[in-house]
Amino acid sequence: METQTMQRTDSKLREFFVDQLKDIYYAEKKLVKTLPKLEEAATTPELKEAFSNHLGQTEEHVNRLEQIFGMINEEAEGKKCHAMNGIVDEGEDIIDDTDEGTAQRDVGLIFAGQKAEHYEIASYGGLISLAKTLGLNNAVEVLNQTLSEEKAADQLLTQIAENKVNYQASQEMAE
Repeated sequence: METQTMQRTDSKLREFFVDQLKDIYYAEKKLVKTLPKLEEAATTPELKEAFSNHLGQTEEHVNRLEQIFGMINEEAEGKKCHAMNGIVDEGEDIIDDTDEGTAQRDVGLIFAGQKAEHYEIASYGGLISLAKTLGLNNAVEVLNQTLSEEKAADQLLTQIAENKVNYQASQEMAE
């Protein structure tokens, strides 16, 4: 099936695209503030490193979104993302509700991290589809780069869980 592209700059679809860009921009900036807290709360060196490395990537994702705003002549501004706020709040609850230095906490942090990644994967996938329809081919390239990094971060969290953390948590005694 052939994809039709439209070049209108005043369409409802473009308006929605910009709105969703603002949403993910807010979400990424929220994660820039949150990832250091997750890294600090993590026990497993691999998980600490994953959160630390993803912070650098997330800062780059913010820069790429600013680049896309520039491509479409829009101001780079965030719009409150209730989904990411909820995911971050859940992550903070996990930290509060688990014992420091436990694999159980790391399991919870991985859950929180993967919830954030899955939200981002869904958002970037949708934005790519909209950008294609709008004929924003340069934006598609930039969004695809970020999407592949988000998928890789999600896979890394799965590997850390399956190769180490889940088993360690299964060996910790409940109180």
